[in-house]
Amino acid sequence: MTFERHQKIREILRLRQPDLSLLLEEVHKPHNVSAIVRSADAVGVHKIHAVWEHNRAMRKGTAMGAQIWVKTHTHKSTEAAITHLKNQGMQVLVTHLDDTAVDFRQIDYTKPTTIILGQEKHGATDEAVALADQSIIVPMVGMVQSLNVSVAAAIILYEAQRQREAASMYASNRLSEQEAQKILFEGGFPVLHKEVKRRGLEYPRVDENGCIDAPDSWWQALQYST
Repeated sequence: MTFERHQKIREILRLRQPDLSLLLEEVHKPHNVSAIVRSADAVGVHKIHAVWEHNRAMRKGTAMGAQIWVKTHTHKSTEAAITHLKNQGMQVLVTHLDDTAVDFRQIDYTKPTTIILGQEKHGATDEAVALADQSIIVPMVGMVQSLNVSVAAAIILYEAQRQREAASMYASNRLSEQEAQKILFEGGFPVLHKEVKRRGLEYPRVDENGCIDAPDSWWQALQYST
């Protein structure tokens, strides 16, 4: 990895927002998932969550591709996912039109936040709506009644980014060094990472110049393990 690439990755990681996330509930079209991941990366989301109970390809990650920059945590059920997120201190919002829904711009996104995005045709499940802390909507004044799920995700995420920038939440590093080291290795040494993962070896440390800092024993294990 060149020093310039190392510096670029370090800068990206410095701006990551580990307490801003999305929960994809049965979003099943690969182009929508990919678009959502790109928007998440663009505003500094570090990890998204997903429930794909009825989509085997998605559960295996075949439609996600090699997502180095935005991690994906899959859950067995909507209830398990929301419980996990609330245990992390997240406010859980759901995009859903009901009597309690508020304009998405009325939400305080400087709080630890996860936004649930429902399946393309039917939207969020009743379970997700019941378990979420608040329903939100993107106001619309045209003939269409809903936005594409990836478009809605981008609009809401950029409002979250706006609020967080105003609160100086991008001004300091908020990602742990342990997590940063994982991504520095995965993103900076993709070929070597693939081999290390295949052989079940521990990730090495990446130093301040973008070079691998590992003992001889690690290199020997990489060379001789099968």
